[in-house]
Amino acid sequence: MRIVAKGLTYTYNPKSPFASQALKGVDIVIEEGEFFGIIGHTGSGKSTFVQHLNALIRLTGGSLTVGDYDLADKKCKFLELRSKVGMVFQYPEYQLFAETVEKDVMFGLKNFHKEMKEEEMRTAVREALERVDLNYEEVKDKSPFELSGGQRRRVAIAGVIVTRPEILILDEPAAGLDPLGKKEIMQLLHAIHGSWCKTVIIVSHDMDEISENCTRAAVFSEGKVVMEDTPAAIFCRSDELVSLGLDIPVTAKCARLLKERGIEVQTDFTCDDFIGRVLALWKERGKADAQ
Repeated sequence: MRIVAKGLTYTYNPKSPFASQALKGVDIVIEEGEFFGIIGHTGSGKSTFVQHLNALIRLTGGSLTVGDYDLADKKCKFLELRSKVGMVFQYPEYQLFAETVEKDVMFGLKNFHKEMKEEEMRTAVREALERVDLNYEEVKDKSPFELSGGQRRRVAIAGVIVTRPEILILDEPAAGLDPLGKKEIMQLLHAIHGSWCKTVIIVSHDMDEISENCTRAAVFSEGKVVMEDTPAAIFCRSDELVSLGLDIPVTAKCARLLKERGIEVQTDFTCDDFIGRVLALWKERGKADAQ
């Protein structure tokens, strides 16, 4: 499912003294199969944009198509669309509510696939929980609140992917996790991307997360997309990002410091690539000095 937005606009509380324009003509294309990142400071419009993708926020200006779904069409099958575009909000573990893990994960199926039989739903729940590396038999009858924080987040993700959406959107998927937890959740998302969901979109303030994981990304600022490219191309423009009040990856900060000292490092800003290239330069300089 290809996503195409043209001139997308949205205003909160229109025709009131509290009117606030969140989107001011967003143009963006997200291709099927991408692991796409969305960057922007608070109030840039990024969260408003992603909530348009499964019609949590209805289209009011511009055009937006998600696959064959035209969200400007009042006859658009919105329930069907939401079963194909899954949304995981920030700290999703706080949204768990059912008595057991199985009932919580099954909720989406009962909402979107009422024609499924109970046994079919249980099979789907088992597969979703196993996909997020949880043992179905061990957790299915437990209260979600008996689980660890990391396990609860996995249950919440299972509750979204259980319908096997073609597009999975996550708002700050690694928020509040320690470095190991962040690494594990991103590994999980890559596994889901490769087997369950064709397209993964993450909204993140963590620039290292974007540089390490995304195939392409878009930078939002004041309700518009100001950059859309590969992370490597975006983080080459670090001065522009800083001027927008955004952070840059640690590797980009190191590359800037080296450049100030006359050392140019051509890198894609992933840690492995950056370290490899710096070591290669160091070895070359060592050989030159030895001669």
